[in-house]
Order: sequence, then C-alpha cells, then structure tokens
Amino acid sequence: MAARRRIRTLLAVGGAVVVALGVAGCGGADVEGAPEERKSFAFSGERLTIDAGNSRLELVPADIDDVRVSRRVDGWVFVGSGPDATWRIEGGTLTLRVECDGLAGDCDSVHRVQVPREAAVTVENGNGEVTADGFDTALTVRADNGSVLVRDASGPLELTSDNGEVVVEGRTTSRQIVARADNGAVRLALSAVPRRVEATSDNGEIDIALPKATYDVDGRSDNGEVRVDVPTAKGSGHVVTARSDNGEVVVRTAN
Repeated sequence: MAARRRIRTLLAVGGAVVVALGVAGCGGADVEGAPEERKSFAFSGERLTIDAGNSRLELVPADIDDVRVSRRVDGWVFVGSGPDATWRIEGGTLTLRVECDGLAGDCDSVHRVQVPREAAVTVENGNGEVTADGFDTALTVRADNGSVLVRDASGPLELTSDNGEVVVEGRTTSRQIVARADNGAVRLALSAVPRRVEATSDNGEIDIALPKATYDVDGRSDNGEVRVDVPTAKGSGHVVTARSDNGEVVVRTAN
C-alpha cells in the first residue's frame, strides 16, 4: 500500500512538472506581429450589430456599401485547441469569435471593422477595449470588461463599460451622450454645446469638459468632491447629470 501511494504521488508530481515545463516553454501572444486576414461581408441594413466575444475592436465608418473586417489573432494553448477564429454576418449582426480551450493558454486578437458611413452601430463586447473614430450616426457600445474610447463623433452616443473607463475626446460634437461605468472613470470632452449629457460611475471619477454656455447641472457624489465650474441655470436647455457613488465629480469649461 505504501509503495502504491508513493507511485501515485510521483505520478502527480511528475504530471505537474510536465505541465509547468510545457507552460513555461510557451511565450505570450504577439497579436501585433500576427499576419492580417481580411474579409468583406454584404450588408444592406440601416443598423449593424457587432457581437464580439473576446477581442479588441477598432471601429471606423467609411464610404463603402459592405462591411469590411481585418483581424490579427495569435496565441497558444496547452492541452487543448485554439486559437480558432470565426467571423460571419447574419440578419444584420456581425459575429466575431476567437476560441481558446485548454488546460492553459494565452490568446489575443484585434479586429478592425469598417462600416458604411450611414449605418448606426451597436457593439456588444465581452472582453477587450473598444475604440470608435469619426461616427456621425448613432453609436451604442457595451463592454463587459474593457475600456470604451470614442473620438470625433457627432451622432448620439450610449457607452457602457462594466469594468473599464469610458472616454469621449477629440472633436466630438454629439448633442446627446449617455456614459456609464460600473468600475472605472468617465471622462468626456466635447467640442460643441450638447443638449443632454448623462454620466454615471459606481466606482470612479467623472470629468466633463464643456464648451462655454449655461447648463442645468446635477452633480453628485456619495464619496468624493463635487466641483461645477460652468455657468448654471435651472431650466437651461443644456442638461448635464453627473453622479458617482465613489469618486470625484467635475463639470468644467473646456480649455
């Protein structure tokens, strides 16, 4: 009995060593050095939904009629399979997936999506940063675990991250913005006077930079300083709501 226990122990320890050696022999994912693949998808709708499981996304509008995607995928899996990348469009939804299943692994991917300039876009991303540049149409982004960055937008924005910051910058002239972060900062810098801005964070600071105008501001924080440095008047047609459960709230005039 004692001999059999020693054999089982040696096998367990030996297996752990083999796993450790296998994992140690694999490097990290190098997605920037991976080859680029490209594909175009026919599209005729007014709104495109992008369903991405785990990937960094870069979104841009373009003077095109189809949807064009480029991707870079890299990684390794120990005792399993992957990375296995798939892409398809069906019923106005572009689905992007990169699957890695194994005892251990490190997989990474980045997708760049060009959409027709007139199309509104909704993004659902599981794990990865989302960036969007130059949208004139309505843009909705929801990220479970990753930051959301929007630049040079003029259409309505609805941006949410469960775990990551939400940032709007550049020459953004959107009249209506809703930005939410469960665990991260919200930073909005606007180049035109908005009609309505709503920014909330459960755990993070809020910083809103606005052009010179008079605003109806509701700024609150359960645990943090609140500073409003713009002209205010109740009933103004330019309404700003900024609320943080745990973080500083600043509403200021843009430099």
